[in-house]
Amino acid sequence: MTVRKEPSGRWRAVLKSGRSYVAGRTFDTRREASAWLARERAALAGGVDPRVGRATVERLLPQWLDERRASVSAKTLIADKAVVRLTPTSLLRMAVNRVTDREIVRALVALKRDGLAESSVKRYRASLSTFFAWAVRERLILGNPVTGTRVPRDSRPRVEMYPFSEAELDAFIERVAAHSQHLSDVLLVDAWTGLRWSELRAIRVRDFVELPMPMLVVQVAEPEGVDVKAPKSGRARRVPVADRVLPLVRAMAAGKAGGDRLFVSESGHQLHASALKRTTHWASTADGRRIHDLRHTAACLWLAKGVDPVTVQAWMGHASIATTNLYLHHLGTSADLAGLGRLNAAGHTGGTHTEATADVRGSKSDESA
Repeated sequence: MTVRKEPSGRWRAVLKSGRSYVAGRTFDTRREASAWLARERAALAGGVDPRVGRATVERLLPQWLDERRASVSAKTLIADKAVVRLTPTSLLRMAVNRVTDREIVRALVALKRDGLAESSVKRYRASLSTFFAWAVRERLILGNPVTGTRVPRDSRPRVEMYPFSEAELDAFIERVAAHSQHLSDVLLVDAWTGLRWSELRAIRVRDFVELPMPMLVVQVAEPEGVDVKAPKSGRARRVPVADRVLPLVRAMAAGKAGGDRLFVSESGHQLHASALKRTTHWASTADGRRIHDLRHTAACLWLAKGVDPVTVQAWMGHASIATTNLYLHHLGTSADLAGLGRLNAAGHTGGTHTEATADVRGSKSDESA
């Protein structure tokens, strides 16, 4: 018999291929044992050998990563490698064919509970799903247990944009200049061009052109610790250089070859965020802003000065106008301005609310008298 009752009162299911033993499990009820046996027989008939599926997740991850190394970008590979570090030990030590959606959900919840950002948990889930999809393709398991799971929603408030106003930007640049005039110039250019930090680090002297108008040609990005890649939008774009910062860009380009970096550190090396923050005393000078808020500042400055949102979309490299509209929401829409204008144009109605109420009460007293 393939399902038999043990002396303990539990039920033992045994899977065989011909006369060869393949797998066996013990269950509390005969129904559970029969159901497991039916699934394993189907798996065996479909070409998935349960004996192979006994390999642990921890043992299989290096094989999967080795294959990924030759087929994905360096940035994706970094995210995939994080699976080994982020996956709970209990899940790593499970046989790959024993992992269910329950274990996946527990892992996702644990990461959220430990403070990992929702976006990072989603990235982890995507990499984990790719691993199990590989296991299905390798005929180690029948289905992907990650499919159907969801990352718990983040109840913490989102980090909103915190751009500088033009006056605040000038004050910030003045504070930075007290520590480094050169870096204050670099940051001012960033705040008026809206370049991502990875793009600012990658700009070469040849990417600064002055005909038919002064502009920076954004063609690649160089995130820290990652190989050169295309910009986030996937395509090159042109960003105009306003008169406010044009002399600074010209000075930075002077005497350099076309292939040299345009924006560099004080010592002439490639920019690094940690070094820049250390030199500029960022914690005390930036008033709670991030470097990325300089990009937000540029978009808000452009829109506040009347640049059309569609043009701002092109300059920023946004794939959707909806992203650009977030800046309009931050500044206030035309409807907001119109509404405020109507409030301010309502005029003085003859005193404060308290005075008006008193007048009404006085009139009623006169009438009753």
